[in-house]
Amino acid sequence: MVEVKKKDSETSESLIRRFSKKVQQSGVLIRAKKSRFHEPAKNKRKTKDDALRRKDIKSKKEYLRKIGKLEEYDRSKKRGGRK
Repeated sequence: MVEVKKKDSETSESLIRRFSKKVQQSGVLIRAKKSRFHEPAKNKRKTKDDALRRKDIKSKKEYLRKIGKLEEYDRSKKRGGRK
């Protein structure tokens, strides 16, 4: 827990600035964000199911591209990558 006491000739802005700096240095925010967005590890069955689903989708897209029903796209343009 971070605690900051106001000094005699300190403005409220500088007190807030000092408090923010202490919070950042203590790592409280980083720990809070880690616990908030933490996802438990998937079990083996779920991992395999996801992999099979991705593989199936990929093969379907590839088939549609081959028969001309799905147009090809340039990945570098879509994600802002290098040319």
